[in-house]
Amino acid sequence: MAFLGIDTSAYTCSVAIVNQAGDVLTAHRRLLPVPPGARGLQQGTAVFHHIQILPDLLAAAFTKVPAADLQGIAAAARPRPLTGSYMPVFTVAAGQGRILAAALRLPFLATSHQEGHIAAGLWSASWQPQGGFLAVHLSGGTSEVLQVTPGEKDFNITRLGGTLDLHAGQLVDRAGVLMGLQFPAGQQLEALAREASDEDRVRLTSAVRGYNFSFSGPASQAERLLAAGVPRAAVARAIEQCIAKTLERVLRRAVDATGMRDILIVGGVAANTYLRKRLRQRLEHPAVEARLHFAAPEYSSDNAIGVALLGRRAAGGVNRGD
Repeated sequence: MAFLGIDTSAYTCSVAIVNQAGDVLTAHRRLLPVPPGARGLQQGTAVFHHIQILPDLLAAAFTKVPAADLQGIAAAARPRPLTGSYMPVFTVAAGQGRILAAALRLPFLATSHQEGHIAAGLWSASWQPQGGFLAVHLSGGTSEVLQVTPGEKDFNITRLGGTLDLHAGQLVDRAGVLMGLQFPAGQQLEALAREASDEDRVRLTSAVRGYNFSFSGPASQAERLLAAGVPRAAVARAIEQCIAKTLERVLRRAVDATGMRDILIVGGVAANTYLRKRLRQRLEHPAVEARLHFAAPEYSSDNAIGVALLGRRAAGGVNRGD
């Protein structure tokens, strides 16, 4: 038995097929092309690229696993599991998923991009929570702190807080493009930050109000520092420190208020090595005693694996490790 997942997010087109045991049989993804110097794509342009790319990815997947072996199809049909949650790009995944399900006479699950991230994170971390946990979804389109309770076939998610303006990935990408990096700038900015020296160290402010936070101020500060000639590496490291410090402050408050010490961190920004190390040092400290769970870096960014796993879960598949 095999289950197909499809995800067409703002900048990544992806498909994956998993088996009943939760093993990935094949997975394919491709970044949408963004012109040099641009800070993203309009939704209409992204939809066009998804329509062009998705057939190739499906064809590649079906060379590994024949469509006749599928028992169910799932697609990320919206950004979050909330009424009214909508982005045009996800209509591509939802539409193609419904077409394939109807043609193959298979059950179809419309899930959300955020739930796919959580499912992929749990799978990658080889962790099956027995109760509720905290989750951070940190990317170019979402920066939220969540309280999650696993259901029998999905997740019950409560938003505790999040960004009041720019997302963490937008902070990275806006500064990265000003530095001459290619969009999306996460991996390049991380490599650049490793070159930072103590002599050139600078800091960006961290604005936190309860469970909410702001990255527009740090973005403006980073722009001014670059215009003043501060080394790019120093600004890159300051951006990493700003995001890490912001999350630390919010998560300390969430752990104290909820009593939940297990924290899952997913999303493209969560692939950053410095961020992982800093949060582990600060939150797994005896003073906090949190337990952090990260997806592997290659599964932190947008992918369809979690969507496929949710399709399998809805069909009553067995969790890996059960």
